[in-house]
Amino acid sequence: MCGIAGFYGQCADRQGVLRAMMDAVTHRGPDDAGQYVDDYFALGFRRLSIIDVEGGAQPVFNEDRSLVLCLNGEIYNYRELRSELIELGHTFTTHSDSEVLVHAYEQYGPDMLPKLRGMFAFVVYDTTTGRMFAARDYFGIKPFQYYNAGADFVFGSEIKSLLLHPRVPRKLNLKALDNYLSFEYSVPEETFFDGVVCLRAGHYLVVDPQRDEKGGITGYRASVTRWFHPTFDIDPNLTKDVALDRIDEAITDSVSAHRIADVEVGCFLSGGVDSGLIASFFGGQRAFTVAFEHEGYDESDYARDLAKECNLKHECRMITAPEFWDSIAHIQYMMDQPMADPAAVPLYFVSELAAKDVKVVLSGEGSDELFGGYHIYKEPFAVDKLRRVPLPLRRLAAAAASKLPKFKGQSYLVRASRTIEQRYIGDVYVFSYEEKRRLLAQPIATDPQATVRPYYAGAAGLDDITKMQYIDINVWLEGDILAVADRMAMAHSLELRVPYLDKVVFGVSRTLPTAMRVTPDQTKVAMREVAKRHIPKVSAERTKLGFPVPLRVWMRQPEYYGRIKTAFTSESARQFFRTEELVDLLDRHYSGKWDNSRKIWTVYVFLVWYEAYFGADAAASRR
Repeated sequence: MCGIAGFYGQCADRQGVLRAMMDAVTHRGPDDAGQYVDDYFALGFRRLSIIDVEGGAQPVFNEDRSLVLCLNGEIYNYRELRSELIELGHTFTTHSDSEVLVHAYEQYGPDMLPKLRGMFAFVVYDTTTGRMFAARDYFGIKPFQYYNAGADFVFGSEIKSLLLHPRVPRKLNLKALDNYLSFEYSVPEETFFDGVVCLRAGHYLVVDPQRDEKGGITGYRASVTRWFHPTFDIDPNLTKDVALDRIDEAITDSVSAHRIADVEVGCFLSGGVDSGLIASFFGGQRAFTVAFEHEGYDESDYARDLAKECNLKHECRMITAPEFWDSIAHIQYMMDQPMADPAAVPLYFVSELAAKDVKVVLSGEGSDELFGGYHIYKEPFAVDKLRRVPLPLRRLAAAAASKLPKFKGQSYLVRASRTIEQRYIGDVYVFSYEEKRRLLAQPIATDPQATVRPYYAGAAGLDDITKMQYIDINVWLEGDILAVADRMAMAHSLELRVPYLDKVVFGVSRTLPTAMRVTPDQTKVAMREVAKRHIPKVSAERTKLGFPVPLRVWMRQPEYYGRIKTAFTSESARQFFRTEELVDLLDRHYSGKWDNSRKIWTVYVFLVWYEAYFGADAAASRR
C-alpha cells in the first residue's frame, strides 16, 4: 500500500512542503519515495513494495512523459489489461500495475474505471494541459481527500498530510461533530476539518487550472462525477443451488486474485465465517488473531481450532486493559478523524502482530454488508409482529412509552411505530437528535435521518432488509469499516486486502433474494451454506461477534472511570458539551443502572482525538 500527497499552486519552499507532506504518510510506504514537480504542480509518493518490487517505483509515466501517475492500491487484473494495451500499441518499461493505469487512462480516459478489478485511489496529471484526474475504487477501500480554496488545491491519502501545507487551515468543522455523535464516524464527504473534502467511493475528480487573459492561473475548477453506484438487482427466480455455486465461484476467484503479490500474503482470523472462508484457501501460510485478557471476550480458541483445520501457521496476541487504553491517543491520531468504532483498537494490534511477518493480509470486511450479516438486519421481522396493530395505535403507544422511565420492551414499541426510514441510519445509532440537543453546548444538532434520506430515495421499492443493506453499503461501509481497516493496517505499513469487496463478488450478491441473505433465524444464509463446503459447520454457523471489546466492564472500574471523568470535565469538553450531562451519563453507567458505554466511548474518543490535533501538544508540534 502507498501514500499520495500533492498540490497545485505557489508557496514558499514548495519542495520542502511536499517533502513534509510525504513524510507525514511514511507509514503508508516506508520502502521508497518519489516525486514530480513542475512550475504549477507537485506530486509526491511513498511506496510499500508489493508488486514488481524492484521495478515498480512511482510516479510512473506514459511513453512521451506527458502523463504522470501515482497509485495507492492494487489492480488485480493488471496482467490482462497490460496484454490488451500492448495489443493496442502501448509500450511498457515495468511489470507494475501502476504503469498499466497510466496507459489505460491514455487509451480510455475515465472509461477505464469499470475495467479495473481492485482497490485504488490514484492521480493522473497531464503535463501538457495541467489537468489532474483522480479516482477512488468501487466501495472506497482506499482514501483520498482534498482542499480547494482560491489559488491552491491540496490533496492526499491522509488529512494529516494536507495539514502540513501552509494554505490548509487547521479549523474544526462542527457539522462533522454533529453527525459523528449519531453515526460514530464522520459521514463522507464531510470531514472534521473545515474545507477538507473526502472524495466519495465510486467517484472521480477532475481539476482544471483557470487562467486569466495573460495565461496566469487564477484558481482551480474541480468537478466530481459518480462512476459506480452499488445497487441491488434481485433475481426472484434464482434457485438456491445456482446461487450457492455462483457465490462459491465468485469468492474462490476473488481470493485467488487478491493473493497476487511478489511478497508473502497472510490473513486475519477470528474463527467465524467471514475470515474462516478466506483462510480455507491459505493452507500452510500465516493467520493472525487478537483477543482480550478478559473473560467472555476471548475468541482465540475458535480461531486456533480453525487454523489447525486449515493447516495454517497461527499467531495470537492477548491485549491487556492498560494496552488498550494507552493506545487510544495514537490510534485516533492515525485515524485522522475521531472514530468511535471500538474495533479499531483490536484491528490496530492484530495489524501490528501481522506486520512482523508479512506485508499483505486478507481480511473479511464487506461480507456483512453484501450478504446480510449484521444481527440488526433481522429487526424488521420482529417489528412485523406488531403490524397487525393499526399504525395510529402503535404511534400512540410509542408516544406514551417514550415518556416513561426506561423499561424492557420500550425501544421495541418505539421502533414498531416508525418506518425503516425513520428508525435506521446504520448498524450503529449512538445519540438521537433529542439527546444531542441536551448534550451539545452549541445549537448544532440535526436529525440524523436527514443524512441518510437521500440514500433511502435511491433504495425506493426495495424491502426493508435490503434498504438497510443499501444504506450500510453506501454510508457505513465507507465511513467506518473501510476507514478503520485502511488506517489501522497502514499504521504498521501493512497492506490489507478485502476479497469480499470485489466487483465480481458484488455482482453475485446483489442478485440474491432477501431470503437467501436474512431470515428470522439466520443472517448470511446463502454464504454460510457456501462456507460449509470449505470450513467446519461450527465455524460457518457461528454468530457474528466481530472484535468484541469489554468497554462496558472497564468503564465500571475506578481507574478508567476516573480517566474518562477527567476528560469529561476538561476545558476541551466545556467547549463542545454540557459537562454536567456527560458526567451524569458516566455516573449512571458506573453505578450499573444503565449501559451507556457506547455513548460514553463516542464522546471520550472525540475528546482524545481533539487533543491530538488541536490541543497543547499538537500546537507545540506545529511551532
